[in-house]
Amino acid sequence: MKFLVTGGAGFIGSNYLHYVVNKYESDYFVCLDALTYAGNYNNIKELEEKKNYKFVHGDITDRNFINNLFEQEKFDVVVNFAAESHVDNSIKNPEIFLTTNIIGTEVLMDACLKYGIKRYHQVSTDEVYGDLPLDRPDLLFTENTPIHTSSPYSTSKASADLLVMAYHRTYGLPVTISRCSNNYGPYQFPEKLIPVVISKALKNEKVPVYGTGENVRDWIHVHDHNIGVDLIVREGKVGEVYNLGGHSERNNLTIVKTILKQLGKSEDLIEFVADRKGHDLRYAIDSSKVEKELGWSRTYTFEEGIKETIDWYVNNQDWIENILSGEYKNAYKD
Repeated sequence: MKFLVTGGAGFIGSNYLHYVVNKYESDYFVCLDALTYAGNYNNIKELEEKKNYKFVHGDITDRNFINNLFEQEKFDVVVNFAAESHVDNSIKNPEIFLTTNIIGTEVLMDACLKYGIKRYHQVSTDEVYGDLPLDRPDLLFTENTPIHTSSPYSTSKASADLLVMAYHRTYGLPVTISRCSNNYGPYQFPEKLIPVVISKALKNEKVPVYGTGENVRDWIHVHDHNIGVDLIVREGKVGEVYNLGGHSERNNLTIVKTILKQLGKSEDLIEFVADRKGHDLRYAIDSSKVEKELGWSRTYTFEEGIKETIDWYVNNQDWIENILSGEYKNAYKD
């Protein structure tokens, strides 16, 4: 089969490509990425030597470009990782989130309909469900939890999900959707909590923590997330939504302290800052559906995964510095 993987130079998409390109040598994978600020060609550069892979520079919102690409490549499957994903940025500039996350999804699905794609998979987020109270640990997001968004980011992702299901019902497009909890692992752009804390702590700089740090997230290693995506794409039931959770709830302050302890840094580096607008209190996913129906399971405990992740960033400080300096933008030349 021939796969189009959009947003493949980003954090989750690049990890997915490293996994599937090496696992499925008889399949062919085309990575499409616009290489906006969070797309880093260095994440996927070593895949250049693979015979079942190639990179294409382009934007999912460019309808003519997308149609020409589909005409030329004759894809069987589309896996859409491409998205603007940083909540803070969505609060400052919602428009780009609506354009990429909603219109880009629509452009891709129109091409899928036109060229007879066998499966379109939308990579979504648990943030479409809103949040849960801190004092109700018994409550978890299921696939039937009503959508109740908090930020322009989560609203754009929820809108895309609804559009995906509408294309399935109206046009018969064979779709699946996965909604995951907070990812961590290698290649995560240093604007998200874990790489920010690591990069600042290594320099003995103040580590910012929103509010009191009590907000809780469910953490999943990016590799386990991508095992789930791969399973859903290949074996998931058309028209279904599947939640992928880490079963590893931690509040933000605990995450920060865990990282500082492993790095041998003082908690005096912690600096509490003004809370994010509309900051969701708690995310927690019930992933029993994908576990029972597709046999998915996690390979990492949080303790194992976070230690390995911290070690990766410590051993790849040049990767972080390349981003902070802006040099990473020169990694790909058209």
